[in-house]
Parts: sequence; structure tokens; C-alpha cells
Amino acid sequence: MQAIVYHRYGPPDVLELQEIPKPTPAEGQVLIRVHAASVNPYDWHFLRGTPSFIRLISGMGRPKFPRLGADVAGVVEAVGAEAAPFKPGDAVFGTAKGSFAEYACAPASQLAVKPQEISFEQAACLPIAGVTALQGVRDIGKVQNGQTVLINGAAGGVGTFAVQIAKSLGARVTGVCSTRNVELVRSIGADEAIDYTREDFAHSAQHYDLLFDLVGNRSLADCLRAVEPRGTYISCSGGGPDRSTMDLVAGLLKNAVRSHFVSQKMPGLIAKINPEDLAMLADLVQRGKVIPVVDRTYPLREIAEAVRHVESGHARGKVVIAVA
Repeated sequence: MQAIVYHRYGPPDVLELQEIPKPTPAEGQVLIRVHAASVNPYDWHFLRGTPSFIRLISGMGRPKFPRLGADVAGVVEAVGAEAAPFKPGDAVFGTAKGSFAEYACAPASQLAVKPQEISFEQAACLPIAGVTALQGVRDIGKVQNGQTVLINGAAGGVGTFAVQIAKSLGARVTGVCSTRNVELVRSIGADEAIDYTREDFAHSAQHYDLLFDLVGNRSLADCLRAVEPRGTYISCSGGGPDRSTMDLVAGLLKNAVRSHFVSQKMPGLIAKINPEDLAMLADLVQRGKVIPVVDRTYPLREIAEAVRHVESGHARGKVVIAVA
């Protein structure tokens, strides 16, 4: 089969399309014939090995697992032992290690049945970004009907899902984005769209019950200024590909210390893929509450261009790799 591999850390140019053996599903896994995958910041962090603490997981000198990709949508080809409830022929979506390939093995616990209402390309957008948005808004932010929510980075992969999920929970949603994305953010349900080139949400008279920060381009003081005294601030931005471990750790420590001296809640968010939340996303899609936003679709051989586009920070919604 054809798959994207990399044998050293570096920019997208180190990615290669190679012929490698088709994997065999282990216990609890299914083999997926990949139809589509999508690109996440998760991928370029592992590609570049930055921040450097990632190498404690992926390998210090070079990648231990030379495959890239996580989000996946496709058809089950084979099933390992204890991989219920899936069977060959099922159309699924979820996460599979090394999904930038014609075939990939995925834990059955990280898959759900693909909604018929959307394409494989749209389904591949859902797992990491959709679950991050769902857990951030519903579980950590605890958004309730009638509350106000500000999404900083509303036109991005997680942001487009966060806007729609917050609206499905009955919130009044404001999205922060660039001029070219104002209409997009409104079209997916935002009650208001703030063009950050013309208006500063941190110095507005408006305060929000939840500020979900997906960009990390403002100081903590600026962000808290926009949050209600008993509101919640969630930061979910790892920064760009050049952000160092020290910068990231320093920011986390600063936020942890500051949280003891302010009235707002500042919980952390580490999204975890699980079948219940994947099924919830599928249900929201089926009910017309969530529609994945696809920015661009690339063939597998153009993976380097796709990753570069995501790294640029200018993708609108999700960037998809069409495999079959």
C-alpha cells in the first residue's frame, strides 16, 4: 500500500510517499480502507518534534513510528479479535495512527459509524477538532442555554465546530476572526462576528460567560477582561511550529499562578477521543446542528502542501487529504 512516511524530524519536505506493507489489525483493532484523513496541528507537532517534550513520546533522535496522520474516515476491511461492534463493510470515522495512507489500523474504541448525511471527506474533519470543541464547550465550559460564548479563532478547525456546538446548546455565540472569514463565521451560526482587524474584544463593554481561546494571540489579562467575574476562560492553543517547550511551559505556569488570584475559572483542556463523543458528533451532524467546514482537499501525494497550509494558520475550517 501507499503511505506517507518520515524518518527524521523537520519541515513538511521530509515527508515521503512510499510503498509499505498493509498492516494487520491486532486485538481490539480494525483495519480501515482509508477514504479520507484530515490534517491537525497535532500532526505537524509530531512531524517537527516540537515542542521538544513531544520527543519523549515519539522518539528523541528520530520518529519511532515513521507514519503520520490521526483523523480518518473510511470502510472497515478487516476486524481483529474483540473489536466489536464493527464488521467489514462498515463506514466509520475516528482516529487511526498513521492515517495518511491507503490503509490504517484503528482501535475500535476510537471509532464510530459515519453519518450517511456527509461525505468521507467531511467525516474525516470530525474526530480531533470536533471532540476538542465538544469537550471544551460542553464538558469544561459547561455551557448552558442563554449563556454568552466568545470563540477566539472561530474560523479554524476547532473554532468552526465550537461555534456550532455552542449554538446547539442554546448559547449566544460571538466569533472572533479575520475580515475574510466574517461571513463564514456568521454562516455557521454565530450571532455576531468580530473582525479582529477592526475591533478589539478585550476592550469592549461586552463580557462573556465563556471565552474559548483557540489562538493564544492575546495576553491572559486581555482575555480575562472579556470574561464575566464568575465566567470561564479556556485556552486551547499550542502556538505555532516554532514555539519552544520553555515558552509553552512558562505560559502554563503563569496561567496556573494567576488562576489563584482571579474570580474566573481557568480549567485546562486535554481532549480525549472516545466512542460516545464521536457518536454525539455524528448525532449533531444527523440533526443538522453541525456541518463540517472543509477549506481545501489535497491528494495524498500533496501532503507537504496540506501540512504547510495548516501550519500557516490561515485555514478556514479543516484541510482534508483525499485518499480513495
